[in-house]
Amino acid sequence: MIQLGEKQELVIVKKVEFGIYLSPSMEEGEPRVLLPRKQVPEGSDVGGTLEVFIYRDSMDRLIATTREPKLRIGQVAELDVVQVGKIGAFLDWGLEKDLLLPFKQQRGSVQQGDKVLVSLYIDKSDRLCATMNVYDDLRKDSPYKKDDRVRGRVYEVSDNFGAFVAVDNLYSGLIPQKELYGSVEIGKDVEARVIQVRDDGKLTLGVRDKAYLQMDKDAEKILGMLESRNGVLPFNDKASPELIRRETDMSKNEFKRAVGRLLKERKIEILPNAIRKTT
Repeated sequence: MIQLGEKQELVIVKKVEFGIYLSPSMEEGEPRVLLPRKQVPEGSDVGGTLEVFIYRDSMDRLIATTREPKLRIGQVAELDVVQVGKIGAFLDWGLEKDLLLPFKQQRGSVQQGDKVLVSLYIDKSDRLCATMNVYDDLRKDSPYKKDDRVRGRVYEVSDNFGAFVAVDNLYSGLIPQKELYGSVEIGKDVEARVIQVRDDGKLTLGVRDKAYLQMDKDAEKILGMLESRNGVLPFNDKASPELIRRETDMSKNEFKRAVGRLLKERKIEILPNAIRKTT
């Protein structure tokens, strides 16, 4: 059969003025697809074979190409948005006809000039389209191990699970909700640490360092906040977790560890409802 959205080796069954027809075999009744004349390699003869990619042209007819697309079924790739129209965005995927990313398959605002991470699917009308729902097509065989530093694109954020990340735009990763800090937005790249390589190969990630390393950074951050506020923070480590998170972007435990470090070094003192810098 002729496989839409994939590269395959087909047999040359007929030559015509405007190209050649390809088919899975020389048998009568097999489906055929046209390879336009301008893409036919020299020396191509009936009975020979060619590896081609199958998609649909501007008139929704099956067409073959010897050009290499930037995306195939089962893959994930970052593509440029060349235009936004009434039905969605159009992406450059290396072929003559741009690839449609329907509005319902988008995550966040997509504008001309953006780069979007997408995979390929066949819609109900048997046409190839792009989707930003790439979860099922991300690989689970990354070379990374615990504590490795990685970089990836956030493609979905869930209030229940956290931020889903395509590590290297290729591998499946998740920053759990409890590990989320700062601004983590769909379409943005993040740097993270591998907390765990799960049994299924997916990566559990964190955007903060190990506790003993992060404590130093958090202590420095608190000192910086004190200096910018005339040496006083209007809350201490007994404040609510929500207030601490909002003001410092730290969990309460992380805040308490950093405050403890500064107390030990005698750089601060704890007041009934505040922290004051001493040096």
